[in-house]
Amino acid sequence: MFDAPLDSWYVWIGLAMASVATVGAAGALPASPPPDAAALAETVDRVAAAGPGTVAEHPLDADAVALGPRQVGLRNGAGTVHARFVADSVVPVPDGTPLQDVLYGTPPSTAFDSRLAFEEAVLDARARERSWRPVERTVVVRRVSWEGTDVTLVDA
Repeated sequence: MFDAPLDSWYVWIGLAMASVATVGAAGALPASPPPDAAALAETVDRVAAAGPGTVAEHPLDADAVALGPRQVGLRNGAGTVHARFVADSVVPVPDGTPLQDVLYGTPPSTAFDSRLAFEEAVLDARARERSWRPVERTVVVRRVSWEGTDVTLVDA
């Protein structure tokens, strides 16, 4: 009795507009979930808590990464996510440095002239400003201890 008659033109226009809005909203949803930065932070913390020589790789579902000594940021088409590390020994490794050689298996005593040079490289790497960079591989994490310097090297 109080229903809108379905043969009225304004009902059909309203239904069409609601359908267009629904399709538009569904089309705006991301096709994939945002990256999992917490899982990467857990991998880094697990290696940091293990003994020296421990190595782990973590595959990424992100297009870009921002590694810092306290946190990691991951970004893809679905969004940006950050996670903090529990460990305070994390060192983001700059490309093309002796620290990167150590991360991939070169002993610190071969890559560096002295423990002091190793410590300086660690301090420089931790002090670098972090920016987003494209990522095309997995994250590699290695716990290294050399003459009293214990660090967790991380590279993406």
